[in-house]
Amino acid sequence: MSGTIKVLCYKSKTLSNGEHPLMLCVCKDNKRKYQSLGISIKAEQWDFKNNCPNDKCPNRERIIILINDRINEIQKIALDKRIAGRDFTASTLIESSKPSNKFKKTVGEYYLTYIDNLKKENRIRYAGMYEISYNSFIKFNKHLDIPFSDIDMAWLKRYEAWSKEHNLSVSTISTRLRHLRAVFNLALLEQAIKNDCYPFHAYKVSKLSKETAKRALTKDDVRRIMEYEGKSSMECLAIDIFTFSYLCAGINFIDMAKLKYSNIRDNKLIYNREKTKKLIIVPLQSKAIQLIEKYRNGKSPFIFPILSPFHRTEIQIANRLHKVLAKINKCLKDIGNDLNLPLPLTTYVARHSFATVLKRAGVSTSIISESLGHSSEKITQTYLDSFDNEQIDSAMKNLL
Repeated sequence: MSGTIKVLCYKSKTLSNGEHPLMLCVCKDNKRKYQSLGISIKAEQWDFKNNCPNDKCPNRERIIILINDRINEIQKIALDKRIAGRDFTASTLIESSKPSNKFKKTVGEYYLTYIDNLKKENRIRYAGMYEISYNSFIKFNKHLDIPFSDIDMAWLKRYEAWSKEHNLSVSTISTRLRHLRAVFNLALLEQAIKNDCYPFHAYKVSKLSKETAKRALTKDDVRRIMEYEGKSSMECLAIDIFTFSYLCAGINFIDMAKLKYSNIRDNKLIYNREKTKKLIIVPLQSKAIQLIEKYRNGKSPFIFPILSPFHRTEIQIANRLHKVLAKINKCLKDIGNDLNLPLPLTTYVARHSFATVLKRAGVSTSIISESLGHSSEKITQTYLDSFDNEQIDSAMKNLL
């Protein structure tokens, strides 16, 4: 074809997992065109002299096959064009090649693509959560340079068993598998895999949610937490955060940290959930109003002293929220131990307790579902949004 075709380990680009993408390089008439193979590899696993994976590469044979298939495909197209008497460039050669390479995209690359998309949407916290899940699957399987068809029900069950052996909680396992399911859904949406490669038809992640231990407290235990005298300013803040969440329809920590005084109108808390973007309107009880006034600071627009105008970028905000949440949950855990509570105390317990206390008081499940979070969290929020203020006002009176 009067040119060259080879695959290079593209060291100029380093992915978040420390690997480098393998790039198809077509050179013709002193012009080069690159295209990703959908595979990444560590530099120490690549033979740069011969441009092929070395003996250290754990899936060397498979990568060599993929490389040869892609090169042969390009060569065949070039030969067909030459026989037909049609001229071509490096760019048109790659552009006219079959799009079958997208069906060879690995789980690992799709996972990293998903993470990159979250970062582009400034959803830094969720991107970080997906990176943790990604690293967990890497630790389990050694690598994710595998086709989607390799992950079947047996693979998922082995991961579940492995996770339990490593003392991961059921809720953590559920979260990580839901992340993997989201990556599968992206591949399905882009038609990179067929429906019969989708293992989550048979493997139900929801079954793990049913195994999760209850995280709700009784009304009496909630009162004990509210009346607890903190031994430090951080403990006092932790108690106030728990109390405000419980009294304000189980608002989660992230949403609470971002609340501003502009979110308070006519003695109601009005905000859009960070996760679902749903509009939430909650009547403010006197205790919640007292907490708002307690932390009022003319120098900051935020209600609680978690974020400040200093935190401007999404990364700064995410790092700050992660740091403060860890401290608050540490304080809550200590408080829970001191009060001999029946379960580890976290900010999320306030969310579950809000739902359960109302349910036990006979509040309609149409207003608040039995579980707040997991697969039914969005449904709960949707119902809460859709009812008129009088119904919500009446329901909230059952909290204390």
